[in-house]
Amino acid sequence: MRVVVADDAVLIREGLVRLLEEFGCEVVATVGDGTALVEAIAEHVPDVSVVDVRMPPSFTDEGLKAAVEARRRVPGAPVLILSQYVEVSYADDLLADARGAVGYLLKDRVVDVDEFLEGLRRVAAGGTVFDPQVVSQLMVRRRKDDPLAQLTPREREVLGLMAEGRSNPAIGRQLVISDGAVEKHIRSIFSKLGLYADDADQHRRVLAVLTYLRS
Repeated sequence: MRVVVADDAVLIREGLVRLLEEFGCEVVATVGDGTALVEAIAEHVPDVSVVDVRMPPSFTDEGLKAAVEARRRVPGAPVLILSQYVEVSYADDLLADARGAVGYLLKDRVVDVDEFLEGLRRVAAGGTVFDPQVVSQLMVRRRKDDPLAQLTPREREVLGLMAEGRSNPAIGRQLVISDGAVEKHIRSIFSKLGLYADDADQHRRVLAVLTYLRS
């Protein structure tokens, strides 16, 4: 994978570069501010970018703003937010184009390198991966016309785990149900959300997760 790394903390940035290169990724650019991130994505069109939220000059949400702008200039550019903080305002904007290829993980909750790399690959392939705490914060603002209102509690559980990037077998293990039961719930979710079989399953999965996170 060709990767852009954006983090103003030099030690973290260089640590990510070494980790990614160790596992066979090509880091095509490293940047420390939002403006440079937008330019790097536009220039290199990487397979995925790893982006911190808080960068110069105000150290609030420049990374998220830059990621949104980068996806405006390079539609669907895959972005994995990797931060200590949950910022939901511009996270909504990242989800708004319904293209997928977005993720949001929390630095202090990433405890397994293989899982991190799997999440990175998932985002690069057009999928989604979100930390449960990020999902919880996004869910706080649920709309009155909630498109998920017709889902059963179990279907919501399944969809929440899909948003975290869990595979069907992993969902089954978490909920202690069979793979067949997981597939049945997912088919029901697709049907209730109006996602029909003429779309590829992976595309329907991404659209279902985006509906969940934006609702």
